[in-house]
Amino acid sequence: MDVNARSSPSFQTEINWDKLDKTKFYLVGAGIFSGLTVALYPISVVKTRLQVADHYAAEKNAFSVFRGILRTDGIPGLYRGFATVVTGTIPVRIIYLTALETTKVAALKMVEPFKLSEPAQAAIANGAGGLVASLCSQSVFVPVDVVSQRLMVQGYSGHANYSGGFDVARKILKSEGIRGLYRGFGLSAITYAPSGAVWWGSYGSSQRFIWRHLFGSDQSQHAPTEGMIVAVQAAGGIIAGATASCITTPFDTIKTRLQVMGHGDNKPTARQVVKQLIAEDGWTGLYRGLGPRFFSMSAWGTSMILAYEYLKRLCASND
Repeated sequence: MDVNARSSPSFQTEINWDKLDKTKFYLVGAGIFSGLTVALYPISVVKTRLQVADHYAAEKNAFSVFRGILRTDGIPGLYRGFATVVTGTIPVRIIYLTALETTKVAALKMVEPFKLSEPAQAAIANGAGGLVASLCSQSVFVPVDVVSQRLMVQGYSGHANYSGGFDVARKILKSEGIRGLYRGFGLSAITYAPSGAVWWGSYGSSQRFIWRHLFGSDQSQHAPTEGMIVAVQAAGGIIAGATASCITTPFDTIKTRLQVMGHGDNKPTARQVVKQLIAEDGWTGLYRGLGPRFFSMSAWGTSMILAYEYLKRLCASND
């Protein structure tokens, strides 16, 4: 049984990886996901500013940060670093999606002999896929993340100004070498690998749970409508985003601060960042930006999964 298929051909809700036209999948996918990035990028800017703000910053919540950006920089301020992100994430997504789907297939074959329930199999296979995909894509993603986040916070709360992504990369390489582009790599892996595992695991298992709740154990007699499939996928995306954001926000906050604060001998360590956050706001300081991150992961996750599933249907080969 494939983790992406129901117990009957009439109940197939996803397209298997081996049934996709890969060239069309990558080309069309680049356009679709770039469009989603345009829509959701401002949320990332607001989240990042909240995470790096000091205790005395006037802007204490997401709305005030959003309003402050519009007041000082207008709409362009919400898209600082966007060109770097949209260009850099194309190869990241190719690596990510390929690793995700191939790992899901391999993981499912490994767990089949254990005769687990379908939601459990889906959680393990999807979770393994998300974990491996996140780890494989970090080598490209982290430098893009470092550069884009410096652009997001430039001129804010004492942070340096840059003329663009290449200027950020040049200055980092000059002052810190190649290691500077990989600041926070370990925390990125700790953040995104479990986040990917939790997100995809939650998405896979919640989908199966919802289908089983709707149709019971005998699913072969039912054929869901297109609207029902989309609704269940959207619900799975919301559940997955909520779960992953609550678990991984502290790691994301620490990682963001490490990547944008200090330089040379003034670079803070992870322990120093944690101490400073706790000293300023208590343990809740580790959850700075939780609201925007929660909304971002839920909105991005739901939009992404609906676009992703649509993309797979669109790119299904006729073989």
